[in-house]
Amino acid sequence: MLASLLLQRLVPFKAHVLAIVLLQLVQTGATLLLPTFNAKIVDDGLVAGNSEVILRLGAWMLVLTVIQVLAAVLAGYLGAIVAMKIGRGLRQELFDKIHSLPDQDVAAFGPASLVVRTTNDVLQLQNITVLVFSMLVAAPVMGIGGVILAVEQDVALSWIVFAIVPVLLVIMLLIVRKLVPLYREGQGLVDRINGVLREQILGTAIIRAFVRQPFEMKRFEAANEALTKNNLRSARIVAAMLPLVMTVVNLSSAGVVWLGGHRIIAGDMQLGALTAFIAYIMQILLAIMMAMYVLSTAPRAAVSAERVTEVLNTESEKVLPGNTAHGTAARPSAEGLRFDNVVFAYPGAETPVVESITFHAAPGTTTAVIGSTGSGKSTIVSLVPRLLEASSGTISLNGRDIAAVPLGALRSQLGVVPQETWLFRGTIAENLRISLPSASDSQLWHALETAQAADFVNELPQGLETTLSQGGAGLSGGQRQRLCIARAILRPASVYLFDDSFSALDTVTEAKLRAALEPELRGATVIIVAQRVNTVVSADQILLIDEGRLVAKGTHDELLESSETYREIVASQMETEEAA
Repeated sequence: MLASLLLQRLVPFKAHVLAIVLLQLVQTGATLLLPTFNAKIVDDGLVAGNSEVILRLGAWMLVLTVIQVLAAVLAGYLGAIVAMKIGRGLRQELFDKIHSLPDQDVAAFGPASLVVRTTNDVLQLQNITVLVFSMLVAAPVMGIGGVILAVEQDVALSWIVFAIVPVLLVIMLLIVRKLVPLYREGQGLVDRINGVLREQILGTAIIRAFVRQPFEMKRFEAANEALTKNNLRSARIVAAMLPLVMTVVNLSSAGVVWLGGHRIIAGDMQLGALTAFIAYIMQILLAIMMAMYVLSTAPRAAVSAERVTEVLNTESEKVLPGNTAHGTAARPSAEGLRFDNVVFAYPGAETPVVESITFHAAPGTTTAVIGSTGSGKSTIVSLVPRLLEASSGTISLNGRDIAAVPLGALRSQLGVVPQETWLFRGTIAENLRISLPSASDSQLWHALETAQAADFVNELPQGLETTLSQGGAGLSGGQRQRLCIARAILRPASVYLFDDSFSALDTVTEAKLRAALEPELRGATVIIVAQRVNTVVSADQILLIDEGRLVAKGTHDELLESSETYREIVASQMETEEAA
């Protein structure tokens, strides 16, 4: 998976890769030739007392060294460029993919895990790419070339080379085998600690209010300790690699010197050949150590590749049925919004969240959805813009199945106020123009006035240009809700979805807001999810949802007569006289 993931992204950089390979070959070739020149200087120059040979071969060694350094620097530079561009491309792919995933898949991965996959996992893949370009080409060439040139220097000593290489390979394979499961566990622990940290930062007010700091500190310490133990275990294994390799290297070097000394005394070998042989032994061992370093890092990168690929291979909403790039938006008509026996269940869930939902919301009417917490009200709203995909049944907008409408065209007809009043870092004007980038300032102020937000925005030091922090921190819940409502109604739409969007407003402000919205949204289909009865009293029809099912439908007066459940909800929120 690691190889296929990287190879696919190396295709646009074929010229760079070819240049890197050639430079690595030049560098390695120069490195391999240096001991041979050194041997000739010893035998033909120093031992023979020929200074001309020393100067001439020394000059060639200098040239080879310069070539080696230049090739290494250029190969490293090009390798770093390619690795960084691959990392940038992967981060962009993941970002695009995350924003195209259905909500249930985003929830399944979890925000913390998606952040880690986009940052830490991509960084691991960048690092392995740099290592591959730096070592993986040079290592086999240096290893094989070193063996050939060592045999050329002295055949009798070569058995030492063939004895130590298998030992080092066995050490390498054992280490890699132990590292893979540790690295896989480690990436999961990184997800866990990020999730805990994110939750604690976002919930810091609740933690302080309930004096939960000691408990949360222990929870973070547990996650931190688990990650530390995992890292220590893998670090110990990697740390053990160097002493093991150096033990083999030192023993083999001692054996070469001892046997080589005897062969020199016997006249079977020259001193220069022994120095070259020792140099080639070191180069062979260096090549194996380079390969071992790459392969000890590869398991972490392989786990990261699995995690990145898992996200990239998740089916995007853009390729779900009906999400083709072709097609046209539903044309305005008198049909409005219609649910026909709609069911939604999360993959693998035993019971559906909503089941057998059927209703019709005509243009120019307001449909309210009410029910207990967790009954599936927000799920119904999320099915309209296809943030969630219906498991079965049909949802049609203006006479056309929304599954056959391109997502962009579908969502361009919707004005949505989500249950979570999210505002982005930026000015108020920038946040409002998310729904309609071409909106003028006068349009922004009109939307704010309708949403009953103009007064408090006007009181801010910079008005529309006031910068908001992430999430709208610093604003009250009611102010955030009104800004989100202004953002939604700024866009001309055929359907407006308000998911519990008035819950933070006092009754006076809510009454003014609903009165201001009525003329603005006349002719559109309006869906309101609400907890409070006074929000839905004036709706043209009220859908009562209980445990994912539509148990009653009608106006406020009709439901008071026909539904015991609705009467209980009304009685729990109003005085007995109002309910009567």
